[in-house]
Amino acid sequence: MLPPPASPGQRLGDVDTPALVVDLDAFERNLSILRETLKGRKIRVRPHAKTHKSADISKIQIADGAVGVCCQKVSEAQALVEGGVPDILVSNEVVGAQKIARLVALAPKARIGVCVDNLRNLRDIAAASGQAGARLDLYVELEVGMARCGVPPGPAAVELVKEILRHPHLRFGGLQAYHGRAQHLRTMEERRDVISRAAEGVKRMKELLRKENIECPLVTGAGSGTFMFEVESGTWDEIQPGSYVFMDADYARNEWKAPLPRFEHSLFVLSTVMSRPSDRMAILDAGLKASSVDSGLPEIWKRPGLEYTHASDEHGWLEGSDVPPLGEKVLLVPGHCDPTVNLYDWYVCVRKGKVEALWPVSARGAHY
Repeated sequence: MLPPPASPGQRLGDVDTPALVVDLDAFERNLSILRETLKGRKIRVRPHAKTHKSADISKIQIADGAVGVCCQKVSEAQALVEGGVPDILVSNEVVGAQKIARLVALAPKARIGVCVDNLRNLRDIAAASGQAGARLDLYVELEVGMARCGVPPGPAAVELVKEILRHPHLRFGGLQAYHGRAQHLRTMEERRDVISRAAEGVKRMKELLRKENIECPLVTGAGSGTFMFEVESGTWDEIQPGSYVFMDADYARNEWKAPLPRFEHSLFVLSTVMSRPSDRMAILDAGLKASSVDSGLPEIWKRPGLEYTHASDEHGWLEGSDVPPLGEKVLLVPGHCDPTVNLYDWYVCVRKGKVEALWPVSARGAHY
């Protein structure tokens, strides 16, 4: 890990660039917005740490009322457990002897859950955890419209639940039901409709379990773009929003109105003008290696008339009127927060223009 590009007490304008910046006031307001939106409702919050990949942020979320966090890879879970996070659901399938062994090894250190959608994989996890004397929570992942992982609600899903219950060292954690594609459907009506259909599948599955006299401990899922639709359906017991703590340019393009609150941008990439080819063009030191562009180019924060038009590996083109001079710092809103975070070793945490803290990106590069 490289040393951080800033130090506490430093002015934002003196931070070296490119730097991943968190506006702490906006970040804390986002935590508060989620908490107040859910006030009085019997719903558990398990934020998704794939967004921030940070043990520090995970522990802040748990202190704010979350039951634990989610992540997507065993190596992410390892980094978070090492950072002191006590309850983690790997909301993904874990396949292969090495990965399963690493997952099982975490069980004595934290409460660990994992998703399954295949009988053979389930039995591999059961064998490894049995040999190690470890207890894991297993969740059956339902395919509710994402067309990715998961098994459709029906007999095959019921058989997976029954198999979990046959192993005394495994716990049936519940059902994972997440519709990722719904998060970025632009209109409220589109998202509401998709989640309504997903809820019907979950209800059908719960009814099948009831007929087998199997209690479903909980249903978990939901993201930042839909979570109140899952809550209001009465079908989910736990939600997994991730991007709400930061937001990004792509989420900002969604329609936001009740019952979904609008969160604030709290994550930025700080960049410097490194060249000034003309009065209407500046070249920034933040290119493809500084901000993910899978959901579109970054946007310029509070500089009307300027546009980030294209990028190469280490350069970003800034064009428009009132182009900043050489050496000036510019804040960018990433197009997609999750993969942008994975490009950095450190968060530079700023309050009112001054660096207050530095948080390591604990699980940076944790893909395996």
